[in-house]
Amino acid sequence: MKAIVVTDQAGGTAGMKLVERPEPQAAINDVVVQVHASGFTSGELTWPSTWTDRLDRDRSPTIPGQELAGVVTALGYGTTGLSVGQRVFGLSDSYRSGTLAEYVAVEARNLAPLPGDVDFSVGAAVAMPGLTAWQGLFVHGRLQAGQSVLVHGAAGAVGSMVTQLAREAGAYVIGTGRAADHQKALDFGAQEFVDLENDVLEDVGGVHLVFDVIGGDIGKRSADLIRTGGTLVTIAGPTEARPADGLAIDFVLVSDRAQLSEIVKRVRDGRLRTNIGNIATLDEAVAAFNPTRRISGKTIIRVRP
Repeated sequence: MKAIVVTDQAGGTAGMKLVERPEPQAAINDVVVQVHASGFTSGELTWPSTWTDRLDRDRSPTIPGQELAGVVTALGYGTTGLSVGQRVFGLSDSYRSGTLAEYVAVEARNLAPLPGDVDFSVGAAVAMPGLTAWQGLFVHGRLQAGQSVLVHGAAGAVGSMVTQLAREAGAYVIGTGRAADHQKALDFGAQEFVDLENDVLEDVGGVHLVFDVIGGDIGKRSADLIRTGGTLVTIAGPTEARPADGLAIDFVLVSDRAQLSEIVKRVRDGRLRTNIGNIATLDEAVAAFNPTRRISGKTIIRVRP
């Protein structure tokens, strides 16, 4: 099968290449999926799990990519809940070969059914950002209707999901980003926008929840904007910033079939839109992950036409 591999952690995405690899086999509780569309997260090549297995053994060259949508072609021993020929979407395990390939073996529990009226590219694009937004807002942030949410990177792949889900939950949403992202953030549902290059972040006042995808100085300053009892939720890594009388939570998402199903339900009925910035083929993937211009939104690799 065709697959994208990386061999050099220091080289980053510049070290990607398209090669032929053996097709995967389904282990216990696995399914093999013929990948139709897949996605890649920019930070993957810095994760230890990309380069080693759970016993810390080197497994390079490795196939990156965690997000996928496709069709089940084989079941491993003991696998339940899915069937051969079924359309699915979700996430692979970061300690195993990834989804930038024509086939991938995935634990069945990491996948959910993909309805026939949802395009494979949409399924691949919504899995990681959708789960990140869902878990940050509702599992860790415990968002309630009537609360206010400050969403950093509101026009990005994750931020746009956070914005939409928070609005649907009845929150007041303030988005941030670059000046060029102003209208896009509003289109996704932000009710106010803060240009981080030209506006004063502190003018926002007090909010109940901050969803931070940036970290650094922005994360530290955001902690001071949180009301008593509020929460700073971040996916930018461990943070020293703490709200004076609230919580600071950095988290790594986990795949969850029930949450994936809730997310795709919202995609089907129009409550949730994906944020796809570029679609490329597997043959074009190396160039797609080394773009010559800024891509606003998710890059999706369409593995099958």
